[in-house]
Amino acid sequence: MSRFIVTGANGLVGRRACALLAEKGHAVVGLGRGVRRAAGAHDYEELDLTREADVARALSRLAPEVILHCASMTEVDACEKAPEAAYAANVTATAAVARGAREAGAHLVHVSTDYVFDGAAGPYGEDAVPNPGGVYAVTKHMGEQAARVLAPGCAIARTAVVYGWPPVEGRLNFGAWLVKTLGAGQPVKLFEDQVVSPSFAENVAAMLVELGERRLGGTWNTSGGTVLDRVAFGRALCEVFGFDAGLIVPTKMADLKLSAPRPLRSGLRTEKARELLVEKPLALEESLKRFHATWRRAGEAG
Repeated sequence: MSRFIVTGANGLVGRRACALLAEKGHAVVGLGRGVRRAAGAHDYEELDLTREADVARALSRLAPEVILHCASMTEVDACEKAPEAAYAANVTATAAVARGAREAGAHLVHVSTDYVFDGAAGPYGEDAVPNPGGVYAVTKHMGEQAARVLAPGCAIARTAVVYGWPPVEGRLNFGAWLVKTLGAGQPVKLFEDQVVSPSFAENVAAMLVELGERRLGGTWNTSGGTVLDRVAFGRALCEVFGFDAGLIVPTKMADLKLSAPRPLRSGLRTEKARELLVEKPLALEESLKRFHATWRRAGEAG
């Protein structure tokens, strides 16, 4: 068993990674802002990852063997409006964690995004050349470079449109937002012209854990295994959950006048992960089935 640190431990993927690692018998400490101890399964420590000296001290003291760096500022429009905060969260923090990983001799798994691509020719394989647009995308690409430079041999794990139940407190992910809105009988506008790789959070966490356990380096697409537009995803979700697909209103991205650019023909190719990982990227049908099961269990638990 190994000593793991998970940053962003109170996030959608980080929380699930912590739980899975504890279940497997690893020693795991979750780091991040506003984190709390959870049922004694693993330890949490509050830490501002943008404070490089604090990160260095914490990693030196904890002496991890593997770090899963899940923490990030992911709200695309918020990044566009607050570039300094986005840079601090996505570049400064990543550099601090990568430097600390190198000093500790720990293997780093850095979580990135399909947004590093411009969306002109997706879906993208691991060897595609990034061309980010917008503050979120640029800072995430810079974070990848910081990880590669400061923690040689690290893994870059790109994912996309991560969803799961329960959602993170205070913020609904795409899938959870659809479930709450459609479940209430309210219409939703979804992009018919944006192609993505929706990714079930438990599946993403399992792939990250495997990259850490096996100390695998290089670039990996750790996303869902199905590439489709958001309208198609919404309709597939309606079929699994029993919602009215007529509530889905197809719309064009340009019609919403969003603050930040978003890639249109995006999505990630997952052949490498399907071939080389034990934890395979899930196809849409299986992902939604598991998503529905977690939602139903949460409802039954009250």
